[in-house]
Amino acid sequence: MARLEERRYIEEYGKDNDHNPVFLELAKLEYNQVQSLHQMELAEIKRWWRHLGLASKLTFARDRPLECFLWTVGLLPEPKYSTVRIELAKTISILLVIDDIFDTYGSYDDLVLFTKAIQSVLFLHINVDWIDIVQAFMVEAEWVRRGNEPNLKDYIENGITTAGTYMALVHLFFLIGEGVTTENMQYLLHSYPRFFSNAGKILRLWDDLGTSKEEQERGDIASSIQLIMREKNITSEEDGRKHILQLIETSWKELNEALVAPNIFPASIVTVALNMSRASQIVYQHDDENSYFSSVDDHARSLFFNPIDM
Repeated sequence: MARLEERRYIEEYGKDNDHNPVFLELAKLEYNQVQSLHQMELAEIKRWWRHLGLASKLTFARDRPLECFLWTVGLLPEPKYSTVRIELAKTISILLVIDDIFDTYGSYDDLVLFTKAIQSVLFLHINVDWIDIVQAFMVEAEWVRRGNEPNLKDYIENGITTAGTYMALVHLFFLIGEGVTTENMQYLLHSYPRFFSNAGKILRLWDDLGTSKEEQERGDIASSIQLIMREKNITSEEDGRKHILQLIETSWKELNEALVAPNIFPASIVTVALNMSRASQIVYQHDDENSYFSSVDDHARSLFFNPIDM
């Protein structure tokens, strides 16, 4: 994430004997000022979440507004996107609840009814992006119900949707509102640009690398690690993870090609897709002694709660 890298650079720069003290002080002031902005944004998101009351009404729902907000800062690090970050964090929070409802009930009708019920709260339309997410969750439910493991290709394609990639990028396209034209709006009605899918694949695979242990303990479907081990007759999970890392490297090459190719979308949404891929690695990459959630907590402390000493 850009803000985490900024903090690390400031801290390392301050150790250099020949650093410019004026520049260093200005950098620290700017970082702490943006951190104060993030604290106000987070307070608004927590207020909204408490007012919504889903954590108390749905006992199985995850109470994780901090995690949702962390992702928005990864996707949109610039201070000017304050309102956009708040609205996106709300959307991600609802996505997690939909995931929890699926894990608890697995009913398509329940998911659709719930999504419609929160429409007025979120000021969102029940559009193809939300319906696609529900349908993708139901595909997973069918795999579990039948006891059939999908092939790796189908798993990744479906997982790009359940990870919220298309939902987040489409919403941000309109929330940012830069370079929106009739032509690119019509394009999104029929398909998604290739760089959406490339970024989503990177997100899906890093998610599996970072959370597969917890998901297997919950009884979720096999992750990409187990699927690639089966398809390539790999017996070692470590080797399976290496193959997933190779897929991520290939996906990065495809994403870079897509990003430099001519397209009808504004640079702002292209940058968001790039940031999504970067944030995926930062958030999900941790050592064996830590977990995804401890990684989230560590990053949140650095970004939102611990100012840089002046």
